[in-house]
Amino acid sequence: MNDSMKRLTLLAAAWVAITMAPIAQAQSTAKKELVQKILQMQQSGLDGLARELASRPVMQLMQAANNVLQTQVPADKREAVSKSIDADMKKYVEEATPILRDRAIKLAPSTYGAALEEKFSEEELKQLLAWFESPLSKKFQQVGPDMQNNMVQKLLADATPVLEPKYQALQQRVRSTLGITGNAPAGASAPAKPASK
Repeated sequence: MNDSMKRLTLLAAAWVAITMAPIAQAQSTAKKELVQKILQMQQSGLDGLARELASRPVMQLMQAANNVLQTQVPADKREAVSKSIDADMKKYVEEATPILRDRAIKLAPSTYGAALEEKFSEEELKQLLAWFESPLSKKFQQVGPDMQNNMVQKLLADATPVLEPKYQALQQRVRSTLGITGNAPAGASAPAKPASK
């Protein structure tokens, strides 16, 4: 390749780079805007996730507290103690949920948003956004929690008779391992019912 051809090739490459850079930047900007819109539309999902994450440890703590309540608190004081514990747990969930929600919103662009930008083309993001904005999607999101709750209730009703003896046996083995004599505390059952939303 002679010098003039090399110069011409370099000039052509530079021209392509200069003219294509604004197009790539515009596509990148458009893609980021689409991702941002999708993240905004998923806000309610982050709210639900925050509440679920805040409730998980409380449910475990509630189970443990109920076991102690039934076995170590005098019967005449159980109701008052139970109400106090319930109030403390509710307060924790109410305080923890906004913290988790705000942090989820802060992390969403670098996690969820980055994945959307990396794994979806601009055209796919447009289609996804159109789906989220569609009446069908909105209807699905409205009935989704009821469908899930119905499924959970039926699953618990169906599985509890099978799992209850296994859970009672596990509870008895744990009590035996801990050196605790007697039967499992009244009211203990499995699986734990999910927190109502």
